[in-house]
Amino acid sequence: MGTLVRTYPLKIIAFSFGILILFALTGLKAHAGDIAPFVGSYVGSANVVDEDGSETPRDMSVSIQELKDGFNVSWTTTTYKADGRVKDQKFSIDFKQSDRDDVYSAAMKRNVFGHEVPLDPMRGEPFVWGRIEGDTLTVFSLFIGETGDYELQQFDRTLAEGGLDLSFSRFRNGVKSRSVETFLKKQ
Repeated sequence: MGTLVRTYPLKIIAFSFGILILFALTGLKAHAGDIAPFVGSYVGSANVVDEDGSETPRDMSVSIQELKDGFNVSWTTTTYKADGRVKDQKFSIDFKQSDRDDVYSAAMKRNVFGHEVPLDPMRGEPFVWGRIEGDTLTVFSLFIGETGDYELQQFDRTLAEGGLDLSFSRFRNGVKSRSVETFLKKQ
């Protein structure tokens, strides 16, 4: 009877430890899967509003893909100028999990050791990071100018019925200088 009493608490401790490990592993898998609801291709159009109130029409598309150790966001904007010119811009950024929950660092170039690292804003390159907060995937881009002034761009892509609600804002030295809000339909 004494042996049974001694092994019983050990079995409870081992079982409890196993449950804790299972919860920890399940939590990590759920955390890593946060990008899954956003995965897909989306298209839409909108008028971009500048700080002077003028509007410029744009077509927009975004593709969000899950990667082995993160995710990729690729987007295109086509701007239609009043004088008839058409300007296309394309961007693609891989994001990797950082040490902070739901905050992702951009892996935009490789260092001398072959590791993906963010760009250097002190060299005029954008510093880019992302986060997932609830049903919104946000991508931030910080640019530091030659004189130390800055520009911050914020892309909020929020899950919506049939696609994403896109909200874009650009701030120069803390003042909003451009914004757009539109719906991007899932393809």
